Amino acid sequence: MLKFFPKMNFHPTTGRYLGIITMNLYLPLIIVILVGNYILGLITDYLNIRHLETDLPGEFDGYYDSEKYKKSQTYLKENTIFKFIIDTVFILITLAFILLDGFNWVDGFARSFNLGPILTGLIFAGAILMANQIIHIPFDAYDTFVIEEKYGFNKTTIKTFIADILKGWLIGLIIGVIIFSIILWLFGVAGSLAWLYCWIAVTLFLIFILFISPVMIMPLFNKFTPLEDGELKTAIENYAQSEKFRMKGVFKMDGSKRSTKTNAFLTGLGRFRRIVLFDTLIARHTTDELVSVIAHEMGHYRKRHILKSLILSILTSGLMFYLLSLFINNQGLFDAFKMEKTSIYASLFFFGFLYTPINLAISIFGNVFSRKHEYEADRYAVVTYKKPEAMINALKKLSVDNLSNLTPHPLKVFLLYTHPPVLSRINAVRSGLQ
Repeated sequence: MLKFFPKMNFHPTTGRYLGIITMNLYLPLIIVILVGNYILGLITDYLNIRHLETDLPGEFDGYYDSEKYKKSQTYLKENTIFKFIIDTVFILITLAFILLDGFNWVDGFARSFNLGPILTGLIFAGAILMANQIIHIPFDAYDTFVIEEKYGFNKTTIKTFIADILKGWLIGLIIGVIIFSIILWLFGVAGSLAWLYCWIAVTLFLIFILFISPVMIMPLFNKFTPLEDGELKTAIENYAQSEKFRMKGVFKMDGSKRSTKTNAFLTGLGRFRRIVLFDTLIARHTTDELVSVIAHEMGHYRKRHILKSLILSILTSGLMFYLLSLFINNQGLFDAFKMEKTSIYASLFFFGFLYTPINLAISIFGNVFSRKHEYEADRYAVVTYKKPEAMINALKKLSVDNLSNLTPHPLKVFLLYTHPPVLSRINAVRSGLQ
């Protein structure tokens, strides 16, 4: 909906005010961004489905049988249709909320408590974010207890599902209140350099969270136990010693508490860094395959991928805060949302809509580097552990166990994939041996 606002200019000759109709372009621009982002996702998913190969790639002979390969493609199609439903529901809700003055109504509710700018902002943000979370619950439940259950992945109980939601809300509330309060306070008192102070403060706080997450936050959701003595632990320790790699340890996580899917990851910084293996991964892989996975994760440290990703994240957040500072209390932006009063806290939400295409561009840029890092980590594992077939077998088993799409469309990979497609990774490993 286009909205026009009169602007009165004084004519010096006639001594009269002339009404000049000007158009507020923020609202149509935001609608174009929202709808454009939705359509881009729709096109990408459609092309991804059309790109499915009915014939099993020869590389996976002996790993996938025809029925399971067909099952993996059905799994992808069902998830894609479900994603389309979710995206459609939320784009309609968002557009209706904007066009029906939803933000102004929530602002009036938040201001009715007469609590000052920071507390009012927390109520405003909390009401919107909580509503968003509540709307997501039935979709998350369907995904977990219907789709994941249908394909043999789900191990989550209703009790765990509810507990995860409540714990997530609690942690989000604590972290969100701290960060949001810092931003509101600094933009309220620090003048033109507020964006810089916000950037520094939020960066330091998030780095602190990265340090403590493995020992304080993640254990709230899963149980982490040091890998028990045995062939696997000995093999990992021998490899780490050969590479002079120091770490807090290798931990086993009870991933089977929620799903049969397999995974491994590294987490933490400094002396808190640790490598985590899902118990489901350990159960389905040989020792050489698991050490190859560990070597891959160590490769990320050796190649400074964690540091590079952190620096990129810090730089892009600085850009975001600077651009945000240009739109704080922008009257035209508030007019587009039919807000009766301006505020710093609402500015953050409205700027978020404008930032969407920039965030997409940054995300694409980051994904390009992430995929490059995965290739480098694979090569590090192969060169240092010297068992390329074990690495290839691990990649194949991970794909089969998770019913991964073996032939994603290039646009899907370009826009969203942080890891290269598995066949590309396998080919890179093989070509590196020639």
